Amino acid sequence: MNKKILIIVENLPVPFDTRVWQEATTLVKEGYEVSVICPTGKGFMDLYEQKEGVHIYRHHLPEEGNGFWGYLKEYYIALREETKLAKRIYKERGFDVIHGCNPPDNIFLITRKFKKYGVQYIFDHHDICPELYIAKFGKKGLLYWSQIFFERMTYKYSAMAFVTNESYKKIAIERNHMQPKDVFVLRSGPKTERLTLRPPKVEIKHGKKYMVGYVGVIGKQEGMDYLVDAVMYIVNTCQRKDIFFGICGGGPYLETIKNRVQDLGLSEYIEFTGRVSDDKLLDYLNTADLCVNPDEYNEMNDRSTMNKVLEYMALAKPIVQFDLTEGRYSAKDASLYAKPNDAIDLGDKILELLEDEGRRKAMGESGYQRVQNELSWNHTSKALIAGYEYYFEQKAR
Repeated sequence: MNKKILIIVENLPVPFDTRVWQEATTLVKEGYEVSVICPTGKGFMDLYEQKEGVHIYRHHLPEEGNGFWGYLKEYYIALREETKLAKRIYKERGFDVIHGCNPPDNIFLITRKFKKYGVQYIFDHHDICPELYIAKFGKKGLLYWSQIFFERMTYKYSAMAFVTNESYKKIAIERNHMQPKDVFVLRSGPKTERLTLRPPKVEIKHGKKYMVGYVGVIGKQEGMDYLVDAVMYIVNTCQRKDIFFGICGGGPYLETIKNRVQDLGLSEYIEFTGRVSDDKLLDYLNTADLCVNPDEYNEMNDRSTMNKVLEYMALAKPIVQFDLTEGRYSAKDASLYAKPNDAIDLGDKILELLEDEGRRKAMGESGYQRVQNELSWNHTSKALIAGYEYYFEQKAR
């Protein structure tokens, strides 16, 4: 039996999408033939390339949609381009499985074109789109109910599913009636060889005694306003002028939050680097005395595993974050937990941890060992291999 897999991801280019790239390269090492369809993006403009044994096919995509008609246009164009490329790949290389990575939850529609050839759909559940919609827009409407519908149809059409944590597995089984045996928890563990420990660079702190680090997308639902409020409290109320915040990452809310920081007179204490190379990112995170995750409490964030938390742990950094279900599962003793959406308590927890070097060291070591022994990709990727072995065994019967 051929073991050829086509992975489709719409929202990020590969290999920039870390989870998808780790999945693709791991499957290649296990003897599968893997093709990937993804959009182009900054630094990834080639329409085709072969990298580490993975065949990558890219297509152009309009800017992220906004509102009903914007999203409709984006999804239509993406499906059209993905379908064209899937037909091309089937002729050139063939595939037995379409492995669809959401968002959005409509990629299963492409599989219908290949059903007559025995191709089945496997769902890789990255984001819970109904909850993501509420987190972005704060209301229910036509687009919200469309997310519920397409999530349900995706699971109905899927032969099997990979989910990022137990909260998502519960959604697969209880909300979408998937059989438990067909759902595999595949956590997005970091590759520890990419996240290397290195000496701090004191010049990054801009003369401050302490540094708090952050890496991730700068979007509204990532809670950056809470972090800015916490900095304002630390600087103005607590009169702490010795703490520097290094924020690495880009996103749709970056310019808005930078302008707010400037208006509040906090530019001396907060630097926004934008998207940076892995090398520069490692310099910043290794220099930080602790790292922060200000993701606000909502249904989406409470149930989702955040890659940045695991990356902090892989670099032996203690963490301060709001008390969210999956955030607590990931970090356990490596984090202090502030009251959800309470910027003052977030600030107090940052100050509390900065004043206790011994505690920081112990928490960082706890997180580092948890990643090394349980949550790195070397461990979590076993679920990917087990899932595909199960799928092809069932198909052969």
